[in-house]
Amino acid sequence: MDQRHSETEFSDVLIIGAGISGIGAAYRIQERNPRLTYTLLERRSRIGGTWDLHRYPGIRSDSDIFTLSFPWEPWTRPENVADGEDIRSYLTETAHKHGIDRHIRFDTRVISADWDSGTDTWTVQTEQDGVPHTYRTRFLFFATGYYDYDHPYRPDFPGLDSFSGTVVHPQHWPEDLDYAGKNVVVIGSGATAISLIPSLTKQAGHVTMLQRSPTYLLSGQRINPVVNLLRRVPPRKLGYRLAWLYNVLFIVSVYGIARKAPRFSRKIIRAVAKHYLPEGYPVDTHFNPSYDPWDQRLCLILSGDFYDAIAKGRAEVVTDRVDHIDANGIVLQSGKRIDADVIVTATGIQLQALGGVVISVDGDEVKPADRFVYKEHLLEDVPNMAWCVGYINASWTLRADLTARAVAKLLAYMDSHGYTHAYPHLGGTSMPEKPAWNINAGYVHRAVHVLPKSGTHRPWNVRHNYVLDAIDHRVDRIEESMVFGRAASKSPATTHAETVA
Repeated sequence: MDQRHSETEFSDVLIIGAGISGIGAAYRIQERNPRLTYTLLERRSRIGGTWDLHRYPGIRSDSDIFTLSFPWEPWTRPENVADGEDIRSYLTETAHKHGIDRHIRFDTRVISADWDSGTDTWTVQTEQDGVPHTYRTRFLFFATGYYDYDHPYRPDFPGLDSFSGTVVHPQHWPEDLDYAGKNVVVIGSGATAISLIPSLTKQAGHVTMLQRSPTYLLSGQRINPVVNLLRRVPPRKLGYRLAWLYNVLFIVSVYGIARKAPRFSRKIIRAVAKHYLPEGYPVDTHFNPSYDPWDQRLCLILSGDFYDAIAKGRAEVVTDRVDHIDANGIVLQSGKRIDADVIVTATGIQLQALGGVVISVDGDEVKPADRFVYKEHLLEDVPNMAWCVGYINASWTLRADLTARAVAKLLAYMDSHGYTHAYPHLGGTSMPEKPAWNINAGYVHRAVHVLPKSGTHRPWNVRHNYVLDAIDHRVDRIEESMVFGRAASKSPATTHAETVA
């Protein structure tokens, strides 16, 4: 057997995933704790995570690239909204520039992780190219995101197996798919469908988006002149921070106005749709949802490109439900049918905790859904482990960077005090429970028992508010509701911070 597979590798920190979260964690942890060793385990063959997985036409960010990129490695291209391949290239170049790529083990699938209280270490079992391999670490950082990479959500459409054409899901888009001149039906109206359809219309004969109900669409610009004007402010670092701040304020303002003044927001969004769509188009049928803005995430379109495709007759929207699928297309519950050569099931994702890795503490399996989440990244009574999950109403990296910095701070605190373990502890304090994600999205309803529990007040409250989180990060009391200790001691020196009820 290859020698590198026969020995257990040790790192002070083991990061699972080499996408935005993993690269960001590696940088922040090493920045604050240069003496610590770290390793990233990536199941894919390339850097990028979701930006390597998704390769469908039109794949791009659904938020601005300035808040999606790292604050410590400014985005230098002119776009305010970036294509997926450019984002992946940025991640690859950033990891190489800072030496992070030297610490990545590719094609490594993590199977399980078990915490040993006797040694205060995690033992992590993996497979690399089918060969078992073991890692040990002091601290485990999950940068795995929150959805299942292998199994997207596919509803059971009656008769789908009888369809004579091609069926694809955007999460597993085949590179050799030929849809030129063909009739393509995209089932779904989420962010994936909205970004996919304008690109499909460039080659397809005709594209139909089949939706059960309308979705709110927010129009933005690929290149924002205001942002680029701010970027020219000298020195360069100040210009970048101004562009970043502009985008943060825009995100916070749009969300805040939508929640505080939903009727006003609906009117504005509807007015934009009417502006782009042809005279007499049934806007209220296809683009006027029954719910308020941000009850579900708003979908970003670029300079009205989705509406333009409809106006030019290259795409259409059908609001109906699938009755069944036959050899030549889709029969709707209304009795109408849509002929198709290609069916794209843009039907969403399935949530998954910790990348599907089985974790246990001293041999006892831990179910994340049974634990409260602490400060949005630690799990109740699980030592030396963090899980990075981004915002539902803002750029992923805004929270990912807060999480990475918080973990780096925790590691520095433990090192300076000689502690070898740390975990949040709720104890006997009564804590009401609320949903961790307060959006009315199908993928959330389908996986109520996947995510950890949220309490109703800090530090156990999951909230999707970057401004408040950033303030908390500045004034954070690291000892709050935490237990610290040392391994191999009958009476470990611990400090219990006051549990906030």
